[in-house]
Amino acid sequence: MPSEKSQQVKSELHPRNKNRERYDLNALIAVSPELAKYVTPNKFGDDSVDFANPDAVKLLNKALLNHYYGIKYWEFPEENLCPPIPGRADYLHYMADLLCESNFGRNPEGNKITCLDVGVGANCIYPIIGVTEYGWNFIGADIDPKSIASAQNIVANNSQLEGKIKCRLQDNYRNIFYRIIGADEKVDITVCNPPFHASVEEAQKGTQRKVKNLSGKNEKTPELNFAGISNELIYKGGEAKFINNMIFESKKLYKNCYWFTTLVSKQSNLKGIYTLLEKLEATQIKTITMGTGNKSTRIVVWTFLSKEEQKLWRDTRWKNTAL
Repeated sequence: MPSEKSQQVKSELHPRNKNRERYDLNALIAVSPELAKYVTPNKFGDDSVDFANPDAVKLLNKALLNHYYGIKYWEFPEENLCPPIPGRADYLHYMADLLCESNFGRNPEGNKITCLDVGVGANCIYPIIGVTEYGWNFIGADIDPKSIASAQNIVANNSQLEGKIKCRLQDNYRNIFYRIIGADEKVDITVCNPPFHASVEEAQKGTQRKVKNLSGKNEKTPELNFAGISNELIYKGGEAKFINNMIFESKKLYKNCYWFTTLVSKQSNLKGIYTLLEKLEATQIKTITMGTGNKSTRIVVWTFLSKEEQKLWRDTRWKNTAL
């Protein structure tokens, strides 16, 4: 097994993350006045947002995108997943570091980088942050036509995103990369926040635990605090099966992509992921641990490109990338 597999990064928000410090609630309320009604003192007497309330969470994230990233329009259906902005930003900051390391310390910002977001969702969050922070180009793929339409609407209503994000519908639920990455197309890096529940029942139990942790209340049918429709949260076989399928496809399309990456929510899934990557002869495997608040997760990244193929990739796609 490649020794890089055990590489770890400290479990706290990335140094470039705009939300490393406590939220400036006054600034956020200034751009989203509705947020004020969800701000109340916590048990320590400090003003805080009611994170157990989905409406409060969505307004908070809209305010964060407006204040820190200049995104004025961020509307999508209530039933769709509302992501926590700091955690999503962290993933992309670590991927920027990965590209930088792969290019001998040269900054990967700009039009030379194309990132594929597997499961872009109705909220289009990874492309939004990747474009505004690094100027990358994005392909956003999703199995749900309504999510694709919503993501396209967000792009169309924010001028800084136009021309930078292409949304593509995955029309076969069995596929992940197939029919999304063109035969002659090159993608520098992929990102993915895979569905991590194997069933509706499992998702419901996870939500009950989350609401109890946030509010201290036991509710039989709690409302998801980050919402989410079934294909965003549930996949037959769960996270492990989804990632295994992703790895098999990545092997067959390895010449089209430098780095394949995915979040792995459940640490117990790592062993199987490593075993499969070794079996398929990945040339490099890395694990990056990151954490937000009391939750930690990890990113597994891999490539099948040989050292010679990696050099050719850098020379033909990244040459003269700014320092």
